[in-house]
Amino acid sequence: MGMNSVDPRQLFETWFSNLRKVGSDRWPTRGTISTTLVVLDRLIEDFDLNFHSHICRGGVQMKGVSHKKVVSILKRCGSNKFVASEGGRTNRSGQGDLRPLFDAWQAVDWTLISESERNSLLRELQSFLVARIGDFHNRQRIKLVFTLQTPTRSIIRNLVEVASISGKSGAVAQHLVGAKLQLRFPTESISNEGTTSADLQTKRHRDFQVGETVFHVTMAPQSAVFLKCNENLKEGLLVYLIVPQDKLEAARAYAMEFCKGQVAVEALESFVAQNLDEIGAFRVKGFLNSLGELIQLYNYRVAEVELDKSIMIDLPESMRDNRY
Repeated sequence: MGMNSVDPRQLFETWFSNLRKVGSDRWPTRGTISTTLVVLDRLIEDFDLNFHSHICRGGVQMKGVSHKKVVSILKRCGSNKFVASEGGRTNRSGQGDLRPLFDAWQAVDWTLISESERNSLLRELQSFLVARIGDFHNRQRIKLVFTLQTPTRSIIRNLVEVASISGKSGAVAQHLVGAKLQLRFPTESISNEGTTSADLQTKRHRDFQVGETVFHVTMAPQSAVFLKCNENLKEGLLVYLIVPQDKLEAARAYAMEFCKGQVAVEALESFVAQNLDEIGAFRVKGFLNSLGELIQLYNYRVAEVELDKSIMIDLPESMRDNRY
C-alpha cells in the first residue's frame, strides 16, 4: 500500500469497536455484521463509496444481502460459523450502523492505493469480521461454581484461578474490582477500560478512583506500580493496592520499603468479597442477590470494553433472574 496519511484499516477497526452493542452479550447485531460482509464484497466488485448506491429502492435495506450470500462469504473465509438466518436483510438498522464507516472512509485518498491492494485490504477486513464471529461463537465463559457453605472470598479466588489457566487472571481481577466498586458506590462514576491495551500496567496512573482514593490492581506487584503509588501520594491522594492473597505479604513489605507504609495493600479476594455478605444482610437469599448483582455488573463492564468475551462469567440459572 502506498504512502497514505489515513489508514483505512485503522478506520475500519475503530468503526467496529464503536458499533452499538446489544443483548446480554453486548455484541454488535448479527445483521450488521452480515450486511458489512456483503457490502465489502460489493466494494470488491465495484468500488463505489457513495453510500446511497448500496441501499435498495425504498431506502430501508441494503442491496444484495441474503443468508445465502453471507454463508458463501463465510465459507470462502474458511468459517463454518453462521450468523442469523435472515443474513441481516431484515436488520433495518444495518444501514445506520454502516453509514459512519462510509463517512470515515471519505477521508482516505484511495488514489494512492492500487486496485489489487485495495481488494486485498477489503478481503482482509472480511477475514477480520469472520474472526470476530469466531470469537463470539467460540468464547467459553468462566463457570461460577460454589456451594452456600463456600466462603465468599474462596468464590472470588476460584474465579481468578480458573482465569489464570488461560493467562487472563489480570483482566478478570481488574473487572471484578471495578464491579465491586460500582456495586458498593452506585452513585459514583467508576472508570471502565479494556485490558488489552499496552498501557494496562505501564502508562495508566490508576485503575480506579473514588473520591480522593485511587486503586491499583495487579497480579504481580513490582517496582513500577509502587512508583505510580508514590506519584499518587505526592498528589495528596489515598492509595489502595489490590493484589492476590498469595502476594499480599510480599506486597506489604515492598509498600513499606518503597512507599514508607503509606499504601493500603489488600488481598484481591477479600477486597472484592467484602460487603457482599453485609449487602445481603447475612441471609442466603440476600447473599445470592448481592453475588448475582456483582457478576452481572462484571459481565456488563467486560462486554462494554473487551472484545474477548471468554472472561465473562456464566451465571448459574438460579441466579439469572436477579437484576442490578
